[in-house]
Amino acid sequence: MGRAVMASLSQDRIKTIGIDLKPSPNGIVCDISDPVAVKKAILEIGQVDILVNNAGILSNNKSEATGPEEWRRVLAANLDGAFFLAREVIPGMKARRWGRIVNTCSLAAKTGGLTAGTAYAASKGALASLTFSLARELAAFGVTVNGISPAYVRTPMVTEQLTEAQRQAVLAQIPVGRFCEPEEFAHVVRFLVAPLSGFITGEIVDLNGGVIMD
Repeated sequence: MGRAVMASLSQDRIKTIGIDLKPSPNGIVCDISDPVAVKKAILEIGQVDILVNNAGILSNNKSEATGPEEWRRVLAANLDGAFFLAREVIPGMKARRWGRIVNTCSLAAKTGGLTAGTAYAASKGALASLTFSLARELAAFGVTVNGISPAYVRTPMVTEQLTEAQRQAVLAQIPVGRFCEPEEFAHVVRFLVAPLSGFITGEIVDLNGGVIMD
């Protein structure tokens, strides 16, 4: 059986999340926006067969309120990190002719952000394009690259970073009438990384409770 490794900026964050996970994953402190740190982390981890790019930060500021520093910070966390991590694990996956990469995209890439800001929506749109590019590049090597485009998963991004008024306004737009549960997101990840999902690549799976139907 393989092992799970969770990366975070904070060792305390790793410990906190690990308490609720069974078996508890190994943890490594890494700034994924730093290519040197990413290379070091992957060397320490070793063989990676499945990469789930789930790190990200939210910005609710629209264009005029988004300064250069915020723009770069959001793009670095939401896009650069996924690219740096993928770049480090791809050679091994190609050599073994098997691998799975799953990127956490967002409904904001299609809507422009119902509540999310300009930098966040742009970063997630770019992440979807990165997904397509890597999927086409790696398909012949038995490596699939897919994305999941969730809308309002019940995490701190929703429970802490949106006001109650914003949450109620969002719920009014979700046909199923509730937020996505983290376990539902994890279920889609599990499906995409399964051996029998090898014929699915370059796909962005909408997980939005019917906000967008296509």
